[in-house]
Amino acid sequence: MSRGRSTCDVSVVTSGHDVADARLHRLVAALTDVGLTVEVVGLGDPTAAPPVAQAVRTRPRRGMRGRMFDALVSPWQANGRVLIVLDPDAVPSSWLRRVAGHKLVVDVHEDYAALLADRSWAHGPVGLFARAATSIATALARRADLTVVADSQVPPLAARSRLVLRNLPYGGYLPTPGPLDTEPRALYVGDLRHSRGLFDMVEAIAAAPNWTLDLVGPVAADDLSALELRLLSDDVAGRVRLRGRRPPHEAWAFARGAWVGLSFLHDTPAFREAVPTKVYEYLACGLPVIATPLPRQAELVTSVGAGVVVADVMAATRALNSYVDNSALLESQRNAARSWSDTTGAESYAEFAAAVMKLARQ
Repeated sequence: MSRGRSTCDVSVVTSGHDVADARLHRLVAALTDVGLTVEVVGLGDPTAAPPVAQAVRTRPRRGMRGRMFDALVSPWQANGRVLIVLDPDAVPSSWLRRVAGHKLVVDVHEDYAALLADRSWAHGPVGLFARAATSIATALARRADLTVVADSQVPPLAARSRLVLRNLPYGGYLPTPGPLDTEPRALYVGDLRHSRGLFDMVEAIAAAPNWTLDLVGPVAADDLSALELRLLSDDVAGRVRLRGRRPPHEAWAFARGAWVGLSFLHDTPAFREAVPTKVYEYLACGLPVIATPLPRQAELVTSVGAGVVVADVMAATRALNSYVDNSALLESQRNAARSWSDTTGAESYAEFAAAVMKLARQ
């Protein structure tokens, strides 16, 4: 499926991400804001791609073999003078295009080696192959014309040209803070899986009968059957709503009227030193955050004074109930969230766009 013309300055290429991905939308917005024309080559429904993209070409999500094929082929389908690659498996093929004369930007938005520890399939021969492929991709990313990383601790640490671009909000997709719904409602936006606290969120809502919960994002295949069965139970039926994958402006429309945002990530190697994007976005929407005690997200929530850090499901339920029982607490934390801002976001996106502009003009 396609949309628009294909001749452009920059091609954003992904073999594993849906074109509705929020970071992809932010990158494209920053690039088009400085006048670059951008093509997106990825997965999913082209109507969910960044509306400012000049051209969009998508294919359906397939299995592991299909993804491997896409990782080899998709960089060669791109028409931009600069290739921005979002996935480690597409880096080697993209590197060959660099040898052929294109400029290469590798966006490393997670510590991929640590992330493999959180994937059920990454064991045995498959896991060994994945770790080897990740090592090769990281080595090549280090030598790209520009290496963009989502946080200071994300490898490669010693790159030829390295830019830290945190997942701070950018692009106008978040709603402005507004009045609350009459009934308490919690929100989660992002990928849904066990290690991201999926079932913890459901259990916390089950024990807090005044609350409902909107879960916005794709559910991991390994967890889908168990989740669907759990949501049929009387204690959560109709109160936990699956909203599915949506482009950022649609996903964050559910923040209007919500009381709190949830970030229940488990303490895994991939998440331990991370600040989830959603925490920044909750705060920007004026939502207090209930978060697990991962060091950096806990520090952010505590320093802003806009939320509470909880160690388990029972503590999360108590936090939810405290907002119902104490409206002054809720309003105080909402005010703290509304007053939070991080101006480095706009500066970093401008720096990123300027660096890509320089490559496109060479």
